[in-house]
Amino acid sequence: MVVLSCDPNDLEGSMRLIEELTCNAGRIQEEVLQEILERNSGTEYLQGFLRGRSSSEQFKKQVPVVDYDRVKPYIDRLANGEPSQIISTEPILELLTSSGTSGGKPKMMPSTAEELDRKTFFYNILIPVMNRYVEGLEEGKSMYLLFVKPEISTPSGLPARPVLTSYYKSRHFRNRPFNRFNVYTSPDEAILCSDSKQSMFCQLLCGLVQRNDVLRVGAVFASAFLRTVKFLEEHWRELCANIRAGQISDWITDGPCREAISSRVLARPNPALADLIEAECGREAWEGIVRRLWPRTKYVDVIVTGSMAQYIPLLEFYGGGLPLVSTMYGSSECYLGINLRPLDRPADVSYTLLPNMAHFEFLQVVDDRTDADVEYTGDLKVVDLVDVEVGRYYELVVTTFTGETSLSLGLYRYRVGDILKVTGFQNAAPQFRFVHRRNVVLSVDSDKTNEEDLLRAVTRAKLLLEPLGWLLTEYSSYADSASIPGHYVLFWELRTTVGSSDNDGVPLDSAVMENCCAAVEASLDAVYRRCRNRDRSVGPLEIRVVRAGAFDALMDYCVSRGSSVNQYKTPRCIKSPEAIRLLDEVVVGRFFSRKVPFWEPCDPSSSS
Repeated sequence: MVVLSCDPNDLEGSMRLIEELTCNAGRIQEEVLQEILERNSGTEYLQGFLRGRSSSEQFKKQVPVVDYDRVKPYIDRLANGEPSQIISTEPILELLTSSGTSGGKPKMMPSTAEELDRKTFFYNILIPVMNRYVEGLEEGKSMYLLFVKPEISTPSGLPARPVLTSYYKSRHFRNRPFNRFNVYTSPDEAILCSDSKQSMFCQLLCGLVQRNDVLRVGAVFASAFLRTVKFLEEHWRELCANIRAGQISDWITDGPCREAISSRVLARPNPALADLIEAECGREAWEGIVRRLWPRTKYVDVIVTGSMAQYIPLLEFYGGGLPLVSTMYGSSECYLGINLRPLDRPADVSYTLLPNMAHFEFLQVVDDRTDADVEYTGDLKVVDLVDVEVGRYYELVVTTFTGETSLSLGLYRYRVGDILKVTGFQNAAPQFRFVHRRNVVLSVDSDKTNEEDLLRAVTRAKLLLEPLGWLLTEYSSYADSASIPGHYVLFWELRTTVGSSDNDGVPLDSAVMENCCAAVEASLDAVYRRCRNRDRSVGPLEIRVVRAGAFDALMDYCVSRGSSVNQYKTPRCIKSPEAIRLLDEVVVGRFFSRKVPFWEPCDPSSSS
């Protein structure tokens, strides 16, 4: 199957294409798999399983379902200069880094030119869907906050960079055809500025100057959009000064970005606009600030499913009632599905998987009391896309055209780690609600910390307390989204081994506890440290020490809600607001990390 094209200006034609894809999902999936096998059955990886036989039946019978650790050796060989025929018959252009982690390091996957075409198709087909629900989007502009991140060069000379950075720097984005339904307020030079602070300042400046043209605002993730609102709260006076004078601040030193803003955005002084923005931003309450600054805005376009759902209250506060729209479901493996009902409430969002994007299979998982707590079946039953059942939970498995897509973590029959619930069908194509990531317990931005990583970090940090006569007896955590940026909170229950048996009467050394916070952060993975160090998209980690017996009270609460005393385990991440409130009521000390954890972009394990 060749990569499909979609003209976003042809709304009726694009909707007919969606109808054809969803009506023929089963046939298209077979064609996709057959094309993948015809292209790549001669690769070293597949030859090891198929031995010259390339039928779909043999593929499903002989090729195992794998995690990243199984394919990582092949990726390492590519990074070190071996030919791409190891896993793909197409030339590898770059290695793409994921936001997820494996053993504390982001995953890297090869990408080919064709995958950028497939990604462009996906972006284009999102536009006509929105136009079915929101009229007049061609009459204004989009204030989307888009950013690039650092990249490195591997020993083989291949660039390694984040997946969205790859797209924004590609000719597909920079030389994109004019689309009257999606004109950005930001020039490409501001988006491609590698200094995130300069980029954010300039993109906000562009959006404010063109405030009367803005019909929608957004970013890829809710966390990025809220970080921009926080940045606005801190820099609105300087932004207004720029607008009033018609000159950009001297600290904006990125040449192309500065030139683009000076020549195309700040064409002349505009004191009236500066006064208006100052009046709105100068109010004590910032409720509804987005709607007040951009009065024609119809909705906020951000991903608010999965771990991003924690930001919905803040988005609603700043948005002043604007609809929150999640248009797409993508992962580091490939772009997957679109939201055909984008104005649904965030809690009701389901995505329809497009059968031409990759070959999809699903591991059945079993619901265990709650949507967010699923267990895996022992026999790893795998079903095809069209054979899933409404109401069931599955883990997504993908096989992509080159063994990996431009957003890929994997090769063939790769376990993505996303847990999905089938909510219905659009014709023959199933629709899924994203439930959660497998094993991830904490996430604020692109960071993903699992229970094992958290345990390792806490174990190292608590060693600082033991020489002082303190033992960590229990701990839990949650991602606090009430602050901007959000941050990790750890609840620690401590016990003294010296002196008084009354733990609450023994003072804690603030410097030691702050060092514990820093030690936890230093032990977390490279993606977390990048978010703290460079992106500043995650705030300083906090430890809240609770009164002795707090975790016994937490167990009593969980048992009262239906947990079994015999099988109860302290949750290492708390989702329930009531449980968080219970522990917060008995906090006896709060401590924050005062150090920014080490991170450097030149380390291949750090690029994400």
